[in-house]
Amino acid sequence: MASPSIYEGWWDWTSFAWDNQELMADVRRLTLDDLVAISRDGFTVRLYHTPQDFYLAEALEYVRAWQRANADNPVGICGPIGPTEQLSLVAEIINDLNIDVSNGIFAGMDEFISPDGKAIGVDSPLSFKRADLELCFNRIRPELRMPDTNLFFPTEDIAAYTLPWEDAGVEWDGTQGGQGDTAHFAFNDPLRVQGDHSHRPPSVEFYANLPTRIVDLHPATIVQDARHSCAGEQWLIPRQAVTVGPREVIGRSKRISIWHPGHHASGFGIRMTTYMIANRVTDARVPMSLLALHDNVVFSLLAPKIEPAGFEMH
Repeated sequence: MASPSIYEGWWDWTSFAWDNQELMADVRRLTLDDLVAISRDGFTVRLYHTPQDFYLAEALEYVRAWQRANADNPVGICGPIGPTEQLSLVAEIINDLNIDVSNGIFAGMDEFISPDGKAIGVDSPLSFKRADLELCFNRIRPELRMPDTNLFFPTEDIAAYTLPWEDAGVEWDGTQGGQGDTAHFAFNDPLRVQGDHSHRPPSVEFYANLPTRIVDLHPATIVQDARHSCAGEQWLIPRQAVTVGPREVIGRSKRISIWHPGHHASGFGIRMTTYMIANRVTDARVPMSLLALHDNVVFSLLAPKIEPAGFEMH
């Protein structure tokens, strides 16, 4: 029987921690140099020492992917809201160097779902689609930009969103993302304690095969999104979201690229998922750990902003 979470009714990483306390102690001792050292074939940890280098490198992943695209070989990248600082750099690079990205494809990673069951619209300041358009795509010169038909943002119409993911003719160069306090990627939060998972956590196989879907957001995710998006007004954050699934991310992406600027996941959380992926420890209570199933994962850390682990009272 797995231990309960500190959040009643959820199978999250705090449940995993209670069941793996020696592993947690090992994680707590890791320095940033240790994180780089435990890189392995298929999993690389990179340190950046300035925000400029960090966000420029993230932006270049978009540009380099779309540069390879042509009419016979459309190339896609799936990108997050969080981080967002790279998005305006993407547009600036494309415009300044006159790079034609008209055959590129972009898939947004997730979006909030309103109480009526529909994705929130771009009229909402919390809209991820709105952020992508305002920070990036609406800034690219029209003669260089991909058409709107090459932009795919998740909504309640999941079939429309997954069309390019299911198209074997589209090369998915990579999926970018950040890490949440629940160790999620996209909004692949831990699952509730209910139904088939009333007495034990979901299996790795079950979770890894979850497709794009509408999900309930973990309470920690709601708190975190409120802190980052609306100055802590938790009541404004919808309780559900639509998210790209592990099936698409792990199954279709040539590379999975996770960016840690230091103000999303905690220093301990970053160490935990790095350790688990490096050592191929997978558990559905720690969704990010399932990236160990993929053969090309890169963690990029903005070193000066990554908090130490351990104990210090404030």
